[in-house]
Amino acid sequence: MNALTFSAALITFVSVVGPPKVLISFAHLAELHPTRQLRTIAFISCGAAVFIGLVASLTAPLLLDLFHISTPALLLAGGIIFFLYAVGLVLGIPTGMDAPDQDAPDVTSGLRELLVPFVVSPLAMTALLIEATARSSWTWRSTVAGAYVAVILLDLVCILLLERLLRAAHHATFELLGRLLGLLLAAVSIDLVLDGLAELGVGLSGRGH
Repeated sequence: MNALTFSAALITFVSVVGPPKVLISFAHLAELHPTRQLRTIAFISCGAAVFIGLVASLTAPLLLDLFHISTPALLLAGGIIFFLYAVGLVLGIPTGMDAPDQDAPDVTSGLRELLVPFVVSPLAMTALLIEATARSSWTWRSTVAGAYVAVILLDLVCILLLERLLRAAHHATFELLGRLLGLLLAAVSIDLVLDGLAELGVGLSGRGH
């Protein structure tokens, strides 16, 4: 994940927090929330994701030094957290802080549902911190931050443009896509864990073939 250009960083972030992943989460929210609430959730969640991404990317070396976090530890933690989330998707188990609510859905419940998969996505944060520390210059960290913000803005545009489609699509379609995405994310998260173990010097026969 040590990208050298803005375009490479952009591709990395599209793969970990781009529209294909984000729209699945918003499709579920579209079934529960009216248009005005859904748009409010989209703007607030994207704004929060941008803020957290900027802070994480611009202060990445300081954060890692302050908490004595190594790259292998970051890979292992990010991989494990996202693996648990992916298993929840595959098995259809509600994840996050939002258990099924008896009250009418509101903006707060929608934002809670987006915390792990989008606002503070473990995969995205792992990629962001690793990318930002690939070089020591502020210019590079600003480049990484710019690529991340560009992807979040792309997510927001896709959400607003495809809102009606998300609302009209059958629940079973997104249930199927969500479980398939969960399987793919589980594989990606395991790959992160294996990368972390490899950086720790743990021998993994067949790794890299």
